[in-house]
Amino acid sequence: MELFRIDFLVIRVVDLIDIGIVAFVLYRLYVAMRGTIAAQIFVGLILIIGAGILSQFLEMKLLSWMLQTVSAIWVIALIILFQPELRRILLILGRQGLATSIREYDIEHVVSEIVGAAKELSKHRFGGLIVVSCATDITFTVDTGVSIGAALTKEMLLTIFNPKSPLHDGAVIVEGERIESARVILPFSSVMKTPDKQLGTRHRAGLGISEHADVFVVIVSEETGYISYAMEGNLYYNKSADELKSLLRRTLTRDREKAEQPLWKRIGSLFRGIKRQS
Repeated sequence: MELFRIDFLVIRVVDLIDIGIVAFVLYRLYVAMRGTIAAQIFVGLILIIGAGILSQFLEMKLLSWMLQTVSAIWVIALIILFQPELRRILLILGRQGLATSIREYDIEHVVSEIVGAAKELSKHRFGGLIVVSCATDITFTVDTGVSIGAALTKEMLLTIFNPKSPLHDGAVIVEGERIESARVILPFSSVMKTPDKQLGTRHRAGLGISEHADVFVVIVSEETGYISYAMEGNLYYNKSADELKSLLRRTLTRDREKAEQPLWKRIGSLFRGIKRQS
């Protein structure tokens, strides 16, 4: 339905809805990335696109051609820079559609078994790397290792991470109340050093998977026995078992609440991952 006409330009109701949707998406993207390097890249891209539209309207052919060429390059750069977020969004759309499957499990049991195992590993200075999935499935992120499919218990974790066990190298993947796999090779973070220390392979692996997936990673140092954890692309070094218990419980509870949210809110939370990785 036509609303009004400006010379040759016809404005319809659907045009206003179209503009409103695009403006809302761009605004939410900017809010999610505000204060980061990604935000500067995003604003730069918007300015180039805006200048390209203006140059076309004014029929500035050479400038229009140059800006269109640069815009194409920037789009490719954005796809490369934000590949993890785009990948996770597509996985949610492809696997879950408009519905959400809420995993029912005893959060207190999971917290108790993992924290108990971390304390014992720390006491004996056995290295440990436990990845607790906060998403429905992280198979596409980590598809290596040995399938376990066992109930989650402190004793099972201690057995796996015993230095004499053939499964002690690599990470354990925990989903709900089950240990899905062990001896998993995780992607390394590009971060080599933090203000606290030079990062070893175990800490870099734990930090790396937290940059690529919605997980909570418990890390026990073989050298010092310190308990650390990684989440949302950040590493928290040398923390107490009580702090680990409190935050793990809070994270799993938040995960359950997120699973009950509408799809558009869950996708919005993925875009906010850009902010923490920039």
